[in-house]
Amino acid sequence: MSLMEMEVQRQSNPVDMIEFVAANNDWTFERSGEDEIAMTVAGCWADYHVSFSWMADFEALHVACAFDLKVPDARVNEVIRLLSQINGQVLMGHFDLWRDEEAVIFRQSLLLCGGAEPNNHQVERLLSSAAEACEAYYQAFQFVVWSGMDAKNALAAVLFETVGEA
Repeated sequence: MSLMEMEVQRQSNPVDMIEFVAANNDWTFERSGEDEIAMTVAGCWADYHVSFSWMADFEALHVACAFDLKVPDARVNEVIRLLSQINGQVLMGHFDLWRDEEAVIFRQSLLLCGGAEPNNHQVERLLSSAAEACEAYYQAFQFVVWSGMDAKNALAAVLFETVGEA
């Protein structure tokens, strides 16, 4: 028997830790099944639909953070170019366009192989990094879809950093 074939008994379902963290932070959530929990997170630009899923076959805790975006057919190719440019800059996770659901989704996974258990800091960081990624690039998607900007200029516009406050 190889090490990969050994089955590890888990002390708990990793989604239980997310429920614990959500309850302790007074976050509104819905446990839609044993292996999934969903919540809505308010951002500056939009409300983000966040889902954590335990993928037992891969021993991975998956987070998906989505926001609604209706992409007209004429803008799909430019949105795909934008996705490619953004994903080239994101260190962990990636963005996808889900046309059927009319949403842009940020996805990332935490590997918990060999029986590793997530801690509250990891759960909070998964959630915050997903929401921060969506917040950072939300306007670029809006510029491409609704202002007709090309991907390069839209990305440059949102990555422009200001100093101070007006």
